[in-house]
Amino acid sequence: MRRMRFAIAIPQFYSDGEFDPAAFRSYLTRAEELGFESAWAQEQVLGPDSQLAPLGVMTYAAACTARLRLGCVVFVSTLHSPVHLAKALSTLDQLSQGRIEIGVGTGGRFRPFAAFGMQPSRYVARFTEGLALMKMLWTQPTVTFDGEFWQLKDAAMAPKPVQKPYPPLWFGGSGASALRRAVRLGDGFFGAGSSPTVKFAEQVQVVRQALRDSGTSRPDGARYFPIAKRVYIAIDDDDPGRARRRINAALERVYGALPPSIEAAAIAGSAADCVRELRQVADAGAELILFTPLFDQAEHAERLAADVLPQLR
Repeated sequence: MRRMRFAIAIPQFYSDGEFDPAAFRSYLTRAEELGFESAWAQEQVLGPDSQLAPLGVMTYAAACTARLRLGCVVFVSTLHSPVHLAKALSTLDQLSQGRIEIGVGTGGRFRPFAAFGMQPSRYVARFTEGLALMKMLWTQPTVTFDGEFWQLKDAAMAPKPVQKPYPPLWFGGSGASALRRAVRLGDGFFGAGSSPTVKFAEQVQVVRQALRDSGTSRPDGARYFPIAKRVYIAIDDDDPGRARRRINAALERVYGALPPSIEAAAIAGSAADCVRELRQVADAGAELILFTPLFDQAEHAERLAADVLPQLR
């Protein structure tokens, strides 16, 4: 039987001047003590809510911890210079002594591409080319690259990541082509927090079929391709309805609206209610669950460790 693994969100939602270094450090050191395997950020450069950038909070988190693995799901790498992003992530892997996990995604065709100096046409080609270039920079002494979007000649980047050949590379995505791309180019699939469990289960089936088609899903360990899911969660035993109202309000701040699919994706209610729904997430194929409370984060970490995780192991 596969072992369930559990992760917690890195705090990122702060208004101007609200960040508390001592509380941030305490939250992360306590997450290590509570047995969470990893802590993850998310990326939203432009948006309605006040959110710190992932590389900054991951770097701060690395300095606050010794064991916790640290990641971001996902970097919308299409909007980044692959050279800059590869260098920043390699640096962070060095600073954390090999504790970094990397999530990437195209971001979809409706991102504000013009704000980043690019056109929406061929954004998938830009994504795949940028990823190929990052892998080369992480693994080759010098890189000569003649791409459609980037060109390098005898370029060196050092130091390389501590993890070889590079940190685990998770893919986000929802459409069938994106999921097949994840199997072809990545090391794992991470379901979005905005995807309801029913939709996530469908995505897992596409991933598993792609693994079978590639001939690498044998049970002998020829290739391990983990599957994970971010879950927005709110626990309130005294008033389960209040948990739903609070998570809905928080999600509306994050996304700027609250489509029914996102509301359906969030899990809220009593601890027993949440365990029941989280078991469905695990049954759908999640081997790693990333808990993402959007308020009272330290309190939620304690409740999750005491009342939820033991029921899911």
